[in-house]
Amino acid sequence: MTVLRARVLGVGGYLPARVLTNDDLSKMVDTSDEWIQERTGIRERRIAAPEELTSTLGLHAARAALANAGIGADEVDLIVVATSTPDETFPATATKIQAGLG
Repeated sequence: MTVLRARVLGVGGYLPARVLTNDDLSKMVDTSDEWIQERTGIRERRIAAPEELTSTLGLHAARAALANAGIGADEVDLIVVATSTPDETFPATATKIQAGLG
């Protein structure tokens, strides 16, 4: 029996450009920066643009991870994506990221 092993060689992340602060939020609903921070610890959140899908965000992060690892996409055997907000039910978001990487 062959034992398969996996290694994380690099990590990457990506944040959408649009920032929504607690002060911004307090102008839309009855709340305050202090109230939100006290209860959640959140100061700001990022909002994806309408054309930015989960796979788009993942592709940016994957490219950053490859650069961090110093390897090419052709050296990756497996892409794992865990999300509660996929682009669509099928195909899986990981396959879209794989296609984007080439």
